[in-house]
Amino acid sequence: MKEKSPIENLKKVMARLRDPTDGCPWDKVQTFTSVAPYTIEEAYEVSEAIECNDIDSIKEELGDLLLQIVFHSRIAEESGYFDFDEVVQVIIDKMIRRHPHVFGEQGKRDMEYQSEEWEAQKKQERYQKARRRGCQFPSILDDVALALPALMRAEKLGKRAAKVGFDWPDIDSVFEKIHEEILELRTELGEEVISQNNIEEELGDILLAVVSLARHLKLDPELALRRGNTKFENRFHYVEDQLEKVRKKPENTSLEEYELLWQAAKLKEISCEG
Repeated sequence: MKEKSPIENLKKVMARLRDPTDGCPWDKVQTFTSVAPYTIEEAYEVSEAIECNDIDSIKEELGDLLLQIVFHSRIAEESGYFDFDEVVQVIIDKMIRRHPHVFGEQGKRDMEYQSEEWEAQKKQERYQKARRRGCQFPSILDDVALALPALMRAEKLGKRAAKVGFDWPDIDSVFEKIHEEILELRTELGEEVISQNNIEEELGDILLAVVSLARHLKLDPELALRRGNTKFENRFHYVEDQLEKVRKKPENTSLEEYELLWQAAKLKEISCEG
């Protein structure tokens, strides 16, 4: 196996794992659908390694993600759809097509121009995909993956719609929309007969509006929530540590005591920042 390139060796490993007779009992029965959740998980683990700036983990997690691509490609090859080399060629062609200023005769362009050109290329690709599906025209929302986390997908949908002018004119309008959606939820909760479906819908509207607020603030809502989660974890760990010091069980702690400890955790953060 050593005389081959690393990627060829990896393809051979996957082919062996998928061998109907001598392969791994788990690997050889997997499908696109069954492997997909692992692919998403591996992508998140790459992101986490990058966020932690752990170079060794980035290398390892990128390998795990590459394995997922080889896995899907092998499943496709066995069914006669396409193989790994075709996957690679498709992305090579796409990158060359989207960068005519690098690979073509056009001169160097600034980042703003390139961003516009990139979007124009993606629009053309969406048009071609729509035609293959039998649709005359594509939607601006086409290709926003359903498998994305809801928060990330909401941000992408909002950005796409904003490109054609479907957006609030300023940040004050977004705040007004959030307030409006909160009032609608409170109204729904005040009904004599409460509908869980309606409550869920109104809560979804609030979350969509908050994602729009992040977009207007030029912030990544996914990153903001991840940092919020980390802050919550750190503060709650502090609360638990303080309760442990006085040998008090969390379930026997009053809300008033929790609030005092929570405020102490916040003060501790401020003192550490100082």
